Amino acid sequence: MTEFIPVTRKAKIDGFGATMLISISGVLALNQVLVKLVNAGMNPAFQAGFRSLTAIIPMVLYMLWRKKRFSISDGSFVPGVICGVFFAFEFALLFKALEFTSVGRASMLFYTMPVWVALAAHFLIPGETLTPRRIVGLLLAVAGVSLALLKNDSPASENAFAGDLMALMGATGWAAIALIVRTSKLSKAVPEMQMLYQLIVSAPILIFIAWMQGEFFREMTPLLWGFFSFQVLGIVCLTFVLWFWVLSIYPASDMASFAFLTPLLGVILGALVFDEPLTINIIAAMALVGSGIYLVNKR
Repeated sequence: MTEFIPVTRKAKIDGFGATMLISISGVLALNQVLVKLVNAGMNPAFQAGFRSLTAIIPMVLYMLWRKKRFSISDGSFVPGVICGVFFAFEFALLFKALEFTSVGRASMLFYTMPVWVALAAHFLIPGETLTPRRIVGLLLAVAGVSLALLKNDSPASENAFAGDLMALMGATGWAAIALIVRTSKLSKAVPEMQMLYQLIVSAPILIFIAWMQGEFFREMTPLLWGFFSFQVLGIVCLTFVLWFWVLSIYPASDMASFAFLTPLLGVILGALVFDEPLTINIIAAMALVGSGIYLVNKR
């Protein structure tokens, strides 16, 4: 079977692995910027649904090229469909959140996902109890979220608080997907098949939401179409597939320690692209959330 390069499992993150993970984190942070920009030309729900719809074909072609297994008879169908519903929930909230609040705040709140996974796993997954270190991480992250929600020195819109809550709720949808994958037969499906379930199920749900809102397109330009195309090919297909490939080489627990980089880079990109102010409040909240994510994930 064709590979990017011969895969050899490694016991820890090396220089190449760190470079790849930092690059992936940067691209994922850039995604929040692109979504906010494209919201000017598309209804947020339609953008999310149309992205899922247009990503299906390249994902299928990639699976055929790599000879990945297509199967719905391995017990993955029901949990796969449920994950697709949560995927729609997750991105309907995140894309709308980016219309109301800043990129930095949305990134910080959305990427609290590992914290909610750790909290739920304590009750749902044997052997995933909250250790003292992880409890400290959880408390730090909650303190950071509370600080961000209670004090916004420079709201992006009059609905900024609602946008913050949407980003946070989107994180719980993402956490639900991670938990379902870990606790169901969906874990036996190849990662690309897991993603395909989410794309196929979420696309009609999100497009229906946009239809109910009475709006698909706003004022699309060639530049915005370019940004959208990069989302589909560069992020949903290439970056996610690249993440799966890196995951096949390096320990997942070590990779998780890089999880705090994406919200940090999201805050930085929001300041650079949209001139979002780096207030003491957002810096303190980011420090607390980032430290919490690191402690929760660290093994």
